[in-house]
Amino acid sequence: MTTYEILLLLDPEQAEARQDEIVARTRDLVEKNGGAWHSHDAWGRRRLAYPIAHKEEGVYHLVVFDAEAPTLQEISRVLKIDDAVLRHLATRHIAGSRTTAPRDEAAAVPATSDEPTADPVAAPDEPAAAPALSEATQSATTVSDDDEPEYAGADEQPGEEEE
Repeated sequence: MTTYEILLLLDPEQAEARQDEIVARTRDLVEKNGGAWHSHDAWGRRRLAYPIAHKEEGVYHLVVFDAEAPTLQEISRVLKIDDAVLRHLATRHIAGSRTTAPRDEAAAVPATSDEPTADPVAAPDEPAAAPALSEATQSATTVSDDDEPEYAGADEQPGEEEE
């Protein structure tokens, strides 16, 4: 069995009960065909980058489950013919990847960093001091004129031109 995730983009004009019905039907297909349901994360209503079916917003749902390939094909077939599903994308789930909505943590948690910040006492015309790079980082970023350029292939020599 393979672990898959499907990101559903549903019509925002549909009732919430209709959206839950689509997710429930997907879960039934997974479980009926011997798969295992892992999670369902409702990301909520979000503005689209461009209109889809004359809609400016969509409701996102991310579902994660184990299934065989034929089961995934059947789920995809069912989602394609449902008018309430604007788009869907099925991919293999990467173990350890997060399934929470993007930017939710950034809005909830204030940005804290261990990096030094600009000196509040510094004069406005003076730029803030950049943090010093470690010796290992400096040597890794140093470029030598003697080295072969990264873009040259193994069979090419720098300076040779193709005819």
